[in-house]
Order: sequence, then structure tokens, then C-alpha cells
Amino acid sequence: MKHLFASITAAALLSSHLLAADASPVTGELEKIVHAVQAKAQAGKNAEADYADEIKQFDALLEKHKAEKTDATAEILMAEAGMYAQLFEDPEKASALLQKLKSDYPDTTPGKRADSLITMLAQQAEATKVQRGLMPGKPFPDFSETSLDGKPLSLASYKGKVVLVDFWATWCGPCVAELPNVLKAYEKYHDKGFEIVGISLDQEKDALTKFTADKKMPWPQYFDGQGWKNKLAGKYGVNSIPATYLLNKDGVIIGKNFRGPALDEALEKALGTK
Repeated sequence: MKHLFASITAAALLSSHLLAADASPVTGELEKIVHAVQAKAQAGKNAEADYADEIKQFDALLEKHKAEKTDATAEILMAEAGMYAQLFEDPEKASALLQKLKSDYPDTTPGKRADSLITMLAQQAEATKVQRGLMPGKPFPDFSETSLDGKPLSLASYKGKVVLVDFWATWCGPCVAELPNVLKAYEKYHDKGFEIVGISLDQEKDALTKFTADKKMPWPQYFDGQGWKNKLAGKYGVNSIPATYLLNKDGVIIGKNFRGPALDEALEKALGTK
């Protein structure tokens, strides 16, 4: 279940250039550049060198109208920032353009959005960095939070145990479908040193509490009611669920998204029961 999370994307920024209500000539000129960028993106081009002409056009258009403190002019920087953020995956350059937007056009609609977009870029960059490190053989970064039932919750407390970190939600069909396999694995291997830590992307505490009780899920759950903005989902770059990580007794990643028989086989191996 893909999460269409709020982020700076080409689709979001390159379509936002029509915010200005007036018939500014900037808007028409910007549209032409944006359409050229979109055409190249659809053709699969994503290197900065592929867009040398469009970058020059963005810069020339901004220089021509920089004295006009309007939404239309501010959107030039917004669109260019989107291109760097999404197509080139260069958050530093995108942030620099958004900082310029904030300082040079503070009273425009795009300028007022700059801070929130800069924050999202930073969060996205950090999540991407973490995701790239979440590979088999790498330690899974710890956290220290409070569980749904008010108790301290951290992975360090499970040292010496094999742990399944499970990002899920009661409203996620695939998560619920996989739950019988997870429950079976827990019942079979818990006494041998297997633990589960749930990280729920639910928003309703009562619904989560009732679900876990009804399904007899005894393991701890982290819940903050933020849905896709869940603190730990953000920290670990999770943008689709179910997402699971199986950790060995030292907190090192064995693998990701084991399902059904694959989970059973991985647990047998990790716990030395095979």
C-alpha cells in the first residue's frame, strides 16, 4: 500500500506554477520551460546535464523579472527547486533555491511555503540516507520511545533476542492478511528467543487497542496517532506497509519483508533450531 506522502516532487512543484491569479507574462514563459522539463522527465532523463538549457532559461527568466515580487516570479524558484529535488535528487541545491525563495520573496504564497518545504526536504534526505543503510548485515538503528501501554520501548532491551520490527496498521489489508502467519511464528518461536516490536501507523488509539486485544497480539506497539507521519516510520524512511525487518541477536539486519514460510525458515536459521 503505497504512501503518497507530502514531499517535494516534480509533479507537485512543477504543477504549482499557476498559483498566480493574474495574467502575468512570467506565467506563460514559465509554462514553456516547465513543459520542456516534463517532456524530458517522461522520456526518462534525470541527469542535470540533460537540462542545461532549461536551467539557463529558469535563471534568465528570474533575472528578467527578479524585481517583481509576485507569486508568478516566485514560482520560478519553486519550479527549479522541484527539479533539483526530484529529478536530480540533489536536496542541498533544492534547499538553497528554497532559501533564496524565502529571502527574496517572503511575502508571496510560494515564499511563505518555503520553510515547510525545506523541512520536508531535510526529512526526506535523512530518511533516504537511513534506508540506504538498512541492508542485511548492517545494524538496525535503535530508538527509545514509549509503547502503547506506557512502558519504555527500545531495541537495545531485546539484545540476545531475534526481533521482528513490524511497520503495519489495522487498516492495511496486506498487513492483516499476513497477521495469522506472524501470530503462528510468534507462538512457535517466542519461547526460543523470538520477539516482535510493532510500529503502528494507525490514527485511532482505541481501534488499535481493540484490534490487538481481539487478535491476541501480546507484543509491544509503538503508536503516536500520526498515521503516515508516524515518527518512527519517518525515521526509517518507511513509505509503504507492511514493512518488516528481521534482526539477529545482536540487532543486525538479517533481511526485510519475510512472509509466511520464508519467515519461518529465517527464524529457524536465526534461532539455531533448524
